[in-house]
This record gives sequence, C-alpha cells and structure tokens, in this order.
Amino acid sequence: MQTPLTHSQHIRAITRIGLPLVGGHLAQFLIGLTDTVMMGWYGVEALAALVLGTTVFFVTFLLGSGFAFAVMPLVASAAAEGDEIGLRRITRMGLWLSVIYGALFLPMFWFSAPLLEALGQAPELAAEAQVYLRITGVALIPALLVMVIKSYLAALERTAVVFWITVLAAAANALANYMLIFGNWGAPELGVAGAACASLIVHLVSLVGVVIYARATLPAHNLFARLWRPDFDVLARVLRMGVPIGLTNFAEVGLFAASSIMMGWLGTVPLAAHGIVLQIGTAAFMIHLGLSNAATVRAGNAFGQKDRLALRRGAQSVIALSAFFAAITCAIFLIWPEALISLFLSDNDPDRAAIITIGTGLLVMAALFQLADGMQVLALGLLRGVQDTTVPMIIAGISYWGLGLTTAYLLGFTWGFGGIGVWAGLVIGLAAAGVMMMSRFWLRADRLATSGPASVS
Repeated sequence: MQTPLTHSQHIRAITRIGLPLVGGHLAQFLIGLTDTVMMGWYGVEALAALVLGTTVFFVTFLLGSGFAFAVMPLVASAAAEGDEIGLRRITRMGLWLSVIYGALFLPMFWFSAPLLEALGQAPELAAEAQVYLRITGVALIPALLVMVIKSYLAALERTAVVFWITVLAAAANALANYMLIFGNWGAPELGVAGAACASLIVHLVSLVGVVIYARATLPAHNLFARLWRPDFDVLARVLRMGVPIGLTNFAEVGLFAASSIMMGWLGTVPLAAHGIVLQIGTAAFMIHLGLSNAATVRAGNAFGQKDRLALRRGAQSVIALSAFFAAITCAIFLIWPEALISLFLSDNDPDRAAIITIGTGLLVMAALFQLADGMQVLALGLLRGVQDTTVPMIIAGISYWGLGLTTAYLLGFTWGFGGIGVWAGLVIGLAAAGVMMMSRFWLRADRLATSGPASVS
C-alpha cells in the first residue's frame, strides 16, 4: 500500500505544478497588456477599437474555453486510473467541441459591426472593431485548440512546457505587433488589423508548437489518431462539464464588465483609477488562478483513485499556499499603493493626483478582493477536480450577479459610497461564492469514500 503524502509533500507537488501555470497566466496577461500599450502608442481611436474588439473576443473565448477546462480534470482522473485510451478520447472530443464552437461564432465576428452599433457604439468605431474581429474570429479556433492541448499537458503535470510556450507566445506577439501595427522592418503599417494579424499568427504558431510537443513526448497516447472519428459518449461528457464552466467564466467576466460600466457613471477619473487597480488586481489574481489549475489536477488525480485523504490534504495544502500569497499581495497593496498606481501614469498627467487618491482607496478594497477572489477561484478549481460544475455555475450566477452586482449598485449609488461601494459589492459577491463553493467541496470530499468518477473507457 502506498504511503499517504504529507502536507509538505503535497505543497511541493502543488508548487511544482502550479508555479509554471502561474507564470503562464502572467505571460498570457502580458500579451493583452502589450496589445493595449502598443495600440495606445499608435492612436486613441485605434486603441478604442482594439479595446472594444478584444472585449468581444475575450468574452467569447472565455465562454468557449469551458471545454478546455473540462478536459483538465477528466484527463487527470483518467491518468490516475491508467486509462490512456480514455484520456485520448477526452482530449480529442475537447478539440472537436472547440472547433464546433469557433465555427458557430465566426459569423458573429464577421458581421459584428451592425451588432456593435445596435449596442450603442459609434458607426466608425464599430467598423474598425469589425476589422479586428474578422481576423481574430479566425484565430478563435486555434486559440481554443491550444487551450485544450495545454489542459491535457497540465493534467499530466507537464506544466513547464505550458509556461514556456506561453512565454514564447508573449514575446512573439510583441514582435509581431511592433512589426505589423507600425509597419516596421519592411512590413505594411496595418494599425488595428496588424494587432489582429499578430494574434492570429501567434495562435497558429502556438498550436503547431503544442501539437509537435505532444506528438514527440507522449507518442504512446497517439493523441491525434483517428481525430476525424466521432465519440459521442465522451463528447457528451465533455460538453456536460464544459458548458457550465464556460458559463461560470462568462458570469465572472460579466461582473467585472458591469463594474466598469458603473465606475464610468461616476466619471472619467474614477473609471481610470478603477481600470488601473483592476489591472493590478488581475496580475495578482494570476497566482491564485495558477494554483487553482494545480488544484484541479491534484484533485482530479485523487478523485480518479478514490483517495479521500489525498484529496483533503491536497486541498488543505493549496488553500494554505493561496492564503500565503494573498497575504503578501495584500501587504504590498496596503504599503505601496501610490507607487503601484504611479506605474500606469505620466508625471505630467493633470489628473494624476486625483487618480492616485481614488486608486489608493480602491487598492484597500482590492486587498480584501484578493482574499475573496482567491478563495472562490480555488474552490472552483477543486470542484472541477471532482467533476462538479453545474451547481457551482448556479452558485456563481447567484453570487456574482444576484448578490455582488446588486450590492455594488446599492453601496455605490443608493447609499453614496461611490467607487469604494462598487468594489465592496464585488468583494461581497465573490466572498459569498467562495464560502458556498468551498463548503460544497468539503461535502463532496467527505462523500468520496463511497463514490467515484464514471468510467470513460
């Protein structure tokens, strides 16, 4: 009988898996930041079109990435059971669903200008955003396929390659942007279309890279054998898990989009401060997201083996790690708020002092936000590891929108707390989701001794 791992051994295993994933998420975050900064250099109108286009792309991508996130726990459980046929079938159907999803949304991207105008956008801005979306609509499919194969590799604890692929993609994206947006090195000056072309190139190259790596290092899985062959039982299983995950992602990103709209009601300066603090908070959140992915893999392994002790100890260990990093980021936010906010501002900006004043208050809320958001994303990762996604989706919808958004409006506007009130509503909604989801996970962990994952073989 195998000796159970201690908490310190679990922490080492989670760190080995999680740190490359954290780095990969930070590199992915850097890709979006690079696009924004370079387009800001190019022109304000182009930047506005990019922001609009990337918002549509990102929301659509997050919704479709549910299939990739579903692949991770399913492959982890299949690997723990020694079911190589099953993990191949799961990954293959994740690829199928991603292609189908991307193809269904391509017409929306292609004819996006009328839709954006219907949502109140200026015709010129909508037309420029459509130029971006027509190109990135094609890029959606390879982007989702890369996510599926990354999830497959992460589930097999090959996270270092996930990190390096994302880092190289970030570097390639910066170079391609510099060349195609501005017309450097003999390339045509394409502006917004150049940023879209850079994204398409990066996603295609990343796809080729992960496919070559998977084929070369894991030939026994024969991952792409009979890729054309449908497998409806497994496809239905990935679909059942992937749709709730995608909708949960959509609910969360929708909460933050709605909070930005609310901050815009308060004025340009509060919105600018909100955007800066949200960028800072998002960068710190990547730590918890990487740990959440590691939690999904470890919980999926324990679930596949029906090992309740490993599941509980692994969960306790990853929660401790997340709390440790949250404490560090909270301290940084509270001790050096002005220095952090100043990184995003010019010394000559006439609104600099006002933005720093408002942003300092928001960073206090962002410190609490780290604790709440870290808890809820960790609980989501653990629940996905035990293949529980539908009820968490319902909890997310109620907590994010029913409680969080309502409280944000009441505190921010009805009771006059402004931006602090809006952020307090976000914290309350995320904390409620975290408490309910974490409670549900521990109930599931207690039942593990008498239940286990369904077979996919």
